[in-house]
Amino acid sequence: MDPKHKKLLRSQRLFLSEELLVDDMIIQYLYQEEILTESHLEEIQSESSNRKKLLKLLDILPTRGSRAFHHFIQSLDKDFPWIKDKLLRLCDEDNESPPPSFAVQCGVPDHILPTVPTTQHLNRLAAQLSSEWKSVLLDLGLSSADLYRCCADHPFAVQSQVLAGLVMWTQRNGRQATVQRLLQSLHAADIPPSVLQQMARTTEGTSLLLIIFLAASEIRHSLSNIMLL
Repeated sequence: MDPKHKKLLRSQRLFLSEELLVDDMIIQYLYQEEILTESHLEEIQSESSNRKKLLKLLDILPTRGSRAFHHFIQSLDKDFPWIKDKLLRLCDEDNESPPPSFAVQCGVPDHILPTVPTTQHLNRLAAQLSSEWKSVLLDLGLSSADLYRCCADHPFAVQSQVLAGLVMWTQRNGRQATVQRLLQSLHAADIPPSVLQQMARTTEGTSLLLIIFLAASEIRHSLSNIMLL
């Protein structure tokens, strides 16, 4: 199911649980269209109240592929047209005003995304992360054994554990260890943009990510001069 449809159904759970009656017409239609299986029908029908049946259906639908939302909307056509209209209207409104990208929410300019963060700025990020740091590093491609090594090498300092993992990621991936790739993993771990905005500012209000870009440019310039000599 499309993430925006999952989000819509999640945001309307209370409304649907109060307004929608999960009758045989709906679930049999979804079964007919191969959105629900026999096992799903049994799970839903075994619930003791309509509210619980509806919530069970809403738990199942996001797992049933890209056609699930469309057919759920179609199942409402005959008996619950006002619910169908509301869901479609909300869906259209979401299409008209897509949220800004995660990078934009964090205040990261496009030209900084392909640069590699320095150890200094990874250390600032490590200070901001808490219990979700392992999820971030696993998403970046580190293994459970790598995380164990980070913890074993720095048993009394979580920030050092996180930094060790981030440095390991940059060393292994070289120029592929970019700010953009890091943001993807932070977003996947549901790190709020506000945390990264705090990280990305120095006391003078200058973007640290811009400093990363300038530092990288300076290093490349110095290396070029050395090669010319």
